[in-house]
Amino acid sequence: MPFHEQGELRYFTLSTFDRQGVKHGFFTRKGGISPQPWDSLNVATSVGDSRENVIENRNRIMALFGKRYDSIFDTWQIHSDIVYYSETARPILEPHQKGDAVMTSNPDVALMMVFADCVPLLFYDTQKKIIAVAHAGWQGTVQHIASKTIHKMKKVYGSQTSNIITGIGPSIGADHYEIGEDIVKQVANSFSFDGNEDKVLIKRDDKIYFDMWQANKLLLEKEHVASIEIAGLCTACDTSNWYSHRAENGTTGRFAAVLTVEHE
Repeated sequence: MPFHEQGELRYFTLSTFDRQGVKHGFFTRKGGISPQPWDSLNVATSVGDSRENVIENRNRIMALFGKRYDSIFDTWQIHSDIVYYSETARPILEPHQKGDAVMTSNPDVALMMVFADCVPLLFYDTQKKIIAVAHAGWQGTVQHIASKTIHKMKKVYGSQTSNIITGIGPSIGADHYEIGEDIVKQVANSFSFDGNEDKVLIKRDDKIYFDMWQANKLLLEKEHVASIEIAGLCTACDTSNWYSHRAENGTTGRFAAVLTVEHE
């Protein structure tokens, strides 16, 4: 699970995906042109940064994969359980579809989703060469978007779960993710299967914390995927590398998780 540096860019990859030769990366905030408080590799226009900065930052990331900005398929993320598939990139001037997971079989398409504490989930079908990325905040997690992404891969592409490797990327760790009673109830209800609510809700000093890494791991285990790799990197612990909505009080950028496959 190494960090890599290419020029000014710094990004993290998952060992299981590296061994499969799958091009991917969780890009830190380093190596872009955005000013504070989005410094510097912000990839989202929804946070106040300029469109010009975001396009340049995305272009820098895509160049690392030998692709252009217009090869990206992404969505307008809304903390849902909506999953899309596409064999073409999203035209730059076309409005985003609203949803929180994307997939493709086209090596000319790069999947991108943006994060600042929520959990990036990566999926790769090693036999059919299908890729998917999901955005799982607490809402997506309690709606089981991890499971629904796999179900969509099976329905659309005929994937078998025994061939799907998965990864849980940099995101807020349980120690920093205190939640209120309203969310506690939703989490407990969502993870009541096999008595798992006590595995994902951590009680300490009269406070309750949500372990989204463990929650998504449980969902993936339930689907019997081939492997699950957890990055174990907390965004709230390391704002020198990652954007963190909670640690930075909501004023920050978004980092990119990118996944693509090469032509055979």
